[in-house]
Amino acid sequence: MTQTKQILITGVAGFIGSNLAEALMKKGYRVSGIDNFATGKHKNIQELQTLFPDFKFTEGDIRDRALLDKVVPGNDIIIHQAALGSVPRSIKDPSTSIDVNITGTTNVFYAAYKYNVERVVYAASSSTYGDSEELPKVEHKIGKPLSPYAISKYVNELLAENFHRIYGLNLIGLRYFNVFGRRQDPESTYAAVIPKFVSQLMNHQPPTINGDGEFSRDFTYIKNVIQANELAATTKKPEALNQVYNVACGEQTSLNELFAMIRKELTQFDKSIAEIEPDYGPTRAGDIPHSLASIELARTLLGYAPQYNVSDGLKEAINWYWKNL
Repeated sequence: MTQTKQILITGVAGFIGSNLAEALMKKGYRVSGIDNFATGKHKNIQELQTLFPDFKFTEGDIRDRALLDKVVPGNDIIIHQAALGSVPRSIKDPSTSIDVNITGTTNVFYAAYKYNVERVVYAASSSTYGDSEELPKVEHKIGKPLSPYAISKYVNELLAENFHRIYGLNLIGLRYFNVFGRRQDPESTYAAVIPKFVSQLMNHQPPTINGDGEFSRDFTYIKNVIQANELAATTKKPEALNQVYNVACGEQTSLNELFAMIRKELTQFDKSIAEIEPDYGPTRAGDIPHSLASIELARTLLGYAPQYNVSDGLKEAINWYWKNL
C-alpha cells in the first residue's frame, strides 16, 4: 500500500484514534475522521486540524447509516476505533454499549463492503478472553465474556468473520491489551487506571486500587498500538488478512507494581509524591484477575515488534501528563 491511500478513522477524537491520525498523517497518509464526541475530545480534533490543515473531520455517529454513506465512499482503508469502552460503563448501561459497539460496527462493516473499501482494521479487545485462566492469552483460546462490553467486542470478531465469508470484505482485528499514553483522559468517570493514578498523585490524592493490588495486566504503550495498526493496514501478505491479533507488550505488571512505577516517575517532578500510599477498595465486577498476551501471531504474520515496554512508555506518558494536566 502506498502512502497516498485514503484512510478513514472512526472514533478519531478519542485517545487512540487521535494518536493514530496524527502518526499516520506525519508519515504522509491522507486521513479523514468521524466522531460523535461521546467520549472523544474537541481539543484532540483542534490539535489535528492545527497540525494538518487538510485533515477532514465529520461530526457524527456510526449508528447513523446515512452519515456513513457520505463519509465512507472514496476511502481505501477504514481503521475502526469508535466504541463505547469500559467494563463498568457497560454493566451500568448495557443497552447503549451493545447498540454502539455491535450495531455501529455492523454499519461500518457494511458501508465498507458497499463502497468497495479494500480493508477494515478494527479495534478488538482483550476482554474477549473472559474467564479463561490460561496464560499467556493466545488468539484461538478464549473463555466466556464477563461483561456486556466484552460480549460486544467478541461479537465484533464474529461479525468480521461473517462479513469476510459472505461479502468478501477483508478485515483485521486487533485485540488491545490495556493501552495507555498521551491524550488518555484522567477525568472520565470510567478513566483507565494509568491516567487516573497519575492525575490523583499529581494532586496529592491517594489512588484507590481495586482488590489487593495483585491483579495484573499487560499494559501496552500507544506507540506500540500505532505500529500494529499501520502494519495491519499495509500488510501485503494474504495470510495476514482476516485474522485477529493480540496487540500488547508481552509483559505482566501487577497494579501494585504499576503504582510504584508511576509514583517513582512522578517524584522527579515533585518529591513529596514519594510519600503517598494507595488506598485499597473492593474488586470491580467483571474484572479478570490476570492478563498476559502472546504476541507471536502478530510477530509472525504482521512483523509486529513492540518498541516500548511498560517502563519506557510510562516515562513518555508521565512527561506528557506533567506538562498538559
